Amino acid sequence: MKRKYNDVKVRWVVILFTIHCSLFTASAQRMDNVSEHSKYIQAVDEYRPAPGQFVNDAPEYEEGDTEADMIRKCNERIAGKGPTDVDAHIIALGGWGGYITFHFDHSIANLPGQRDFAIWGNAYQEMKNLVFGGMNEAGIVMVSKDVNGNGKPDDPWYEISGSCDKDSVGKVDYGYEVTYHKNPMGNIPWTDNRGNSGTVDRIMPWHTQEYYPEWLPDGLTFQGTRLPDNMVDLSKEVDSNWSAWYYVLVGFAYGYADNLPNFTDDADATSYNYEGCGIDISWAVDDERQPVNLDFIDFVRVYTGLNQKCPAPNWWGETSTEIISAEDIHLEASLDAIRQATGIREDVRWKKEEVTTAHDLQGRKVSPNRRGFYIQNRKKIIIQ
Repeated sequence: MKRKYNDVKVRWVVILFTIHCSLFTASAQRMDNVSEHSKYIQAVDEYRPAPGQFVNDAPEYEEGDTEADMIRKCNERIAGKGPTDVDAHIIALGGWGGYITFHFDHSIANLPGQRDFAIWGNAYQEMKNLVFGGMNEAGIVMVSKDVNGNGKPDDPWYEISGSCDKDSVGKVDYGYEVTYHKNPMGNIPWTDNRGNSGTVDRIMPWHTQEYYPEWLPDGLTFQGTRLPDNMVDLSKEVDSNWSAWYYVLVGFAYGYADNLPNFTDDADATSYNYEGCGIDISWAVDDERQPVNLDFIDFVRVYTGLNQKCPAPNWWGETSTEIISAEDIHLEASLDAIRQATGIREDVRWKKEEVTTAHDLQGRKVSPNRRGFYIQNRKKIIIQ
């Protein structure tokens, strides 16, 4: 069965506006001091999982919970936490298309030739080492830059082009769409835009809660990229006394979430697999699969990229991406790059209650109600 859910060791966005120019950059974010910034997720913006065996459980839905409540619970599980923190817990995205969106407390810089951020999941290598991987439920990664500077994930999104684009040509479906329908306490039916249909099956007695996200409406529809199936039946390759069934999920080479183990050495919790779990912003492509040039990104979205299930009874059911943490691999370099690009430097610091009026960086007179940069008496001030 799929028993990999086990709580494993697992901005005000500030736009710098020049006084004489209306062209601003969203990469100028709270640059107070490196020590005041975190390399981990600051907050979750969106959580819309597809149906699945861990949905309503990770995090737990309670009667009356709204979408905002579930996002808050996601924050309690992963915001500010690293993959080995004892109070970090996985978030389940359910079947194909289910997603989560999050941001850091600063823009992440695109450093040439380097992995820029990592997404930590709970993939692991199968115990017999018969294939590369074993429980690798790859999630598609998308990135966005806060071009309009409103601190919301409503600017253009770009998909990270992973290894399947090169080694599985013709097997990736770039215009895939799935719609799920409620079926209380039963198998969840779905249809796709390719004329196919199926179900997300209940796995009893392991997961007894409702599988359809109870705070979301019927008819959930997701669109995006479907990765090629990676499930392999190795049951005949192992002793039946050891396991009656042995289905594994082969790992992809790079560019996805929850696709490869967090550590290169299971016995060493410091051997972070930045190569396998790291994402290079330079891999981002547009809707035509053409590379885009992003100097910084502000939001990350991850969605389940596989639509498959294990056919054996009482095994692990649907493939669903899970994440436990995400990390700016080069925090200080990101902050330095933002300073160089925008010219931001620290100036006078104030507490919010000490400033009644000021001008924002668009030249508008405001009453500061959140921390960030403002202009007062021709000086840049920082509201803390």
